[in-house]
Amino acid sequence: MSNTRTVVRVASAELLLHPVRLRLVQAFLGGRTLTTAELRAELPDVPTATLYRHVGVLAGAGVLTVVGERKVRGAAERSYRLDHAAASVEDAAAMTADEHRRAFTGFAAALMADFDRYLTRASQDGPPDLAADRVGYRQVPVWVTDEEFDVMVTELRAVLQARMENPPGGTRRRRLVTTVHLPAG
Repeated sequence: MSNTRTVVRVASAELLLHPVRLRLVQAFLGGRTLTTAELRAELPDVPTATLYRHVGVLAGAGVLTVVGERKVRGAAERSYRLDHAAASVEDAAAMTADEHRRAFTGFAAALMADFDRYLTRASQDGPPDLAADRVGYRQVPVWVTDEEFDVMVTELRAVLQARMENPPGGTRRRRLVTTVHLPAG
């Protein structure tokens, strides 16, 4: 493996796991097309200049694709869509333990920040009601062979994929589902 490939691979992980860029990528999940104005509404805590800079970085890297443009008060307003292939870290098997550690730390930090934002929003009207909001987190052990585990993951993927294809609208609420698989002990 050449040093150039290593630099590109590390840069890809760092590109996607920056806290603001990760939130931007998450905003597009579910086949969404968004303008920067819509992104500002979804991430009101991110300063406008910071948001534009990170959208530019993601677009320049091909992670976000411009799918439309219109004039708004004389300025061009672009609509973006996520390129899923460009938004995945290439060749995870070739990453070092330290690269995986940094990537997972960024992933876990983003997950904790998502949960904190939920609690902050939910607490505005009193104590958060996780049951009513269908919020849950748990860890369960399963005793399975590698083959049984592969079948289980395939089944979970199919269940999630069927829901990921639902269009927004009506009483549907956008939810984030996060999975992590680790061998125990």
